[in-house]
Amino acid sequence: MSDPESSPLPSASASTPPPPSATCRNCGGPTCRPAPPTPAPWSEVSPPPAYRPIRAPAINAPTNTAAIILSPVPQPLPVPVAAPPYHFQPPSKRIASLDDLRRFNDSPSGRHFLGFVASLSHSVRSRKLSDPLPLHLSPVLTSLVSLLQTLSHWVDQIPPLPHQARYGNPAYRLWHERLSAQLPSLLNPVLSPPGLQAAEVELLPYLLDSFGNATRIDYGTGHETNFAAFLYCLACLDLIKEEDYPALVTRVFVTYLDLMRKLQNTYCLEPAGSHGVWGLDDYHFLPFIFGSAQLIDHKYMKPKSIHNPDILENFSHEYMYLGCVSFVKKAKKGVFAEHSPMLDDISGVAQWSKVNSGLLKMYKAEVLEKVPIMQHFLFGSLIKWE
Repeated sequence: MSDPESSPLPSASASTPPPPSATCRNCGGPTCRPAPPTPAPWSEVSPPPAYRPIRAPAINAPTNTAAIILSPVPQPLPVPVAAPPYHFQPPSKRIASLDDLRRFNDSPSGRHFLGFVASLSHSVRSRKLSDPLPLHLSPVLTSLVSLLQTLSHWVDQIPPLPHQARYGNPAYRLWHERLSAQLPSLLNPVLSPPGLQAAEVELLPYLLDSFGNATRIDYGTGHETNFAAFLYCLACLDLIKEEDYPALVTRVFVTYLDLMRKLQNTYCLEPAGSHGVWGLDDYHFLPFIFGSAQLIDHKYMKPKSIHNPDILENFSHEYMYLGCVSFVKKAKKGVFAEHSPMLDDISGVAQWSKVNSGLLKMYKAEVLEKVPIMQHFLFGSLIKWE
C-alpha cells in the first residue's frame, strides 16, 4: 500500500498554462508587439473618465445658453414713421466693437428693429402660406414680389460655370454684376410715391447687400438681416403699413427665401459665418422664427413632428419651419441629431409658442449681438446711429 505522502503531487505546469511566449510559434522570431495588459477594474480611487458625447461642441457652440433662456422675450413694437423733410444719406458701417454693439441694441433704432421682427412673427401666428390675405396686396408689395421674381429669372439665364470647388461658382459674380447694374431701375416702382425717389441713395445699399457677397461668393444671416432692414426702412417711410405685415411675410419674404435657396443651390454659395452643426441653418434664421409662429396652436403638428417624413413632404410648402427642416435634411447627410443637434433639441420642446419665443431671444443673442455679423450693418437717416 503506498504512502499518500509519498504520492507525487500534480505539478504547477499541469494546472496552470504556460506564460505566453515572446516568439512566434510559426517562424520562431520575436513577436511584433507584446500582448496588451489586462485592464484594471475601475475603483473609487481611479474612476472612469467622464462621458463626452459624440456631438460635444468643439467650436462655435453657443456659450450663453443660460443668458438666452433668462432674457426677456422680444415684443412687437410699432415702427416709428419718418416725417418730412427727409434727409436721406448713403448708409455707413458704425459697429466695430462690443461697446458699439451694446450701443445699437440699447438705442431706439435697435429696439424698434427687433420689435419689427417680432411684429412680423406675430402677424403670421396660426397662418398657412396659402391662407387668404386679410387685405389685397398693396402696390409696394406687388412691386417687391415682381422685383424678386425678376432676380430669380436671371438665375435661369446665367447658368453655373464648370467649377471643381465645393463652394463659390464664379457665375454668381455675373449674376451679381447684373444686380448691381439694374437694381436702381428695379427699385423705382417701389419708391414711386412723390418725394421718395431720393430715398434710393439710402435704401439701395441695404437691398444690394441682401443677396450675398460677390467677392467671397457667400451668404449668411447678416445678409438676411440687411433684407429685414430694407423692409424696416420701407415701413419707416410708411410704404409698408402694419396691416401689410401678413402679406409681407407670406408673399414677399417667402419669395425672397425661394430666391436665396435657388442662388444657394445653383451657385453653391458658401455659408457666411456658419455655426456648423450648432446653427439652425447654414444660411437663414428668420424663416425659423416666422415658421414657428405659423404653427402656434396647431391642432396636430408639434415640434417633434419634424421627424415625421410624411409631415415634411406634405406640409413643407405651407409652413416655413417645416420647409427649412426639409431643406436641411436634403442638404446634409447622416443622422439628423448629429448634423443638426440644435434643431433636434428644439424638437423636444412641447409647444410652438415656446419655440417661437426662444428663437426670437436667440436671434437677438446670436445675430444682433454678434460683432462679426453686425459689423456690416448699415446706418443712415432711417436706422440711426444713436
